[in-house]
Amino acid sequence: MRKQNSYIALILVLVIASVTVLSQIPIRLGLDLRGGSQLTIQLQTSEEVPTIDERVMEGVLKIVENRVNALGVSESVVQSLGQDQILVQLPGVNDPAQAERVLGGTAQLDFREQLQGTEQQLAIEYQLQRQRLVEQKLLKNSEDLEAIAKNLESLEKTNQAIAGLFKEPTLKGQDLRDALAEPEAPGSNNWNVALRFTSEGGQKFAELTKNLAGTGRSIGIFLDDQLLSAPTVGVEFAETGITGGNAVIQGRFTAEQANELAVQLRGGALPVSVEIVENRTVGATLGRDSIQRSVYAGAGGLILVLIFMVVYYRLPGIIADVALVIYSLFTIASFAILGVTLTLPGIAGFILSIGMAVDANVLIFERTREELRSGKTLYRSVESGFYRAFSSILDGNVTTLIACIALFWLGTGLVKGFALTLGIGVAISMFTAVTCSRTLMFWAIGFSQFRKPELFCPEVNYPNLVR
Repeated sequence: MRKQNSYIALILVLVIASVTVLSQIPIRLGLDLRGGSQLTIQLQTSEEVPTIDERVMEGVLKIVENRVNALGVSESVVQSLGQDQILVQLPGVNDPAQAERVLGGTAQLDFREQLQGTEQQLAIEYQLQRQRLVEQKLLKNSEDLEAIAKNLESLEKTNQAIAGLFKEPTLKGQDLRDALAEPEAPGSNNWNVALRFTSEGGQKFAELTKNLAGTGRSIGIFLDDQLLSAPTVGVEFAETGITGGNAVIQGRFTAEQANELAVQLRGGALPVSVEIVENRTVGATLGRDSIQRSVYAGAGGLILVLIFMVVYYRLPGIIADVALVIYSLFTIASFAILGVTLTLPGIAGFILSIGMAVDANVLIFERTREELRSGKTLYRSVESGFYRAFSSILDGNVTTLIACIALFWLGTGLVKGFALTLGIGVAISMFTAVTCSRTLMFWAIGFSQFRKPELFCPEVNYPNLVR
């Protein structure tokens, strides 16, 4: 009994934690529920880039994500679609023309020489830019549109102020052949970004670095007029500049920071044009109507299941209902914690997982009744019911999880949302069915008033049942 009390206390703590999470973290709503814009971007090949490979796609994806952030859209979706298309979903954006203007066109990467006498001002503005970018990440999933707009306006002013501290670009993205993240030394935690220029770009870079070597002024690396990095050039390159078409940006980067900068540079260096091949709007009215109907369907189905379990299984049915309510609470709290964007197929996956959770309880209770009919005591019957049903529950849930993994891995868009919510629901249903239901059942039969034959299996009535 003491062990069951400990489990009950743990369940109560998890319930309180789930309620706290739901009160603090709002559930994200997808494009179909909130309304907004959806765009399909087609990548165009060229003589310089005859095929769209994985590295090309990675670079362009990074640029598109940066441009989406500039729109101030929370819970946006940017993902590859096939080998040469990108799908962009922008919840809450009701001006598709604006989104198309921002997302269309090739990224503009360039290298600029810092003006004399601006060293102190650049340090101040660069610090402000870093601060605004951090605030932007924190506000990314916020519903405070006024705060998002205000921060973006401040960021834009800072970017303009920084750009005014540099000359016109002399070296552009098409002059950069490649950018790679590499460790400073084998086994080192400090990473650099290696640059590879074309032959013409190498000459321009040598001239640029010759002008800046030893002056303390920076090379401004801009992507879409936003400063990415501002490295300086050592005095040893004052005579010739950095020649050979190769250079290294040393900034004591982490591996993640170096790779992110390299991806941005590669994306900006790609001579790949993009075309918006589809741009459609999902109305907010449709989203509200879908939410309302889905809530009614889910609530109605859940209530019918709860009533059936009580009528047919008596006391175990009541315990299963409590476990189902706990399951629903845990699952929705998990969606909030993991940042799951809830779509209509996602809601369908959640409702389907409720059926999986009920199925587990049905297997357990039917096994328990079989043990009771065979003449075992109540405690042994309950214990055997959970033990014997576990293998069937495990097999059914594991196969479902394998299907969810396959759908999430190979699917796109709404299919992935369905797979994710169903997978989370199935995993939590195993916990609630095997742990919560079992704990509550053994806790209940610890009281004499609950050890009555008619509360478990009405057609069985013999003295051994209450032992």
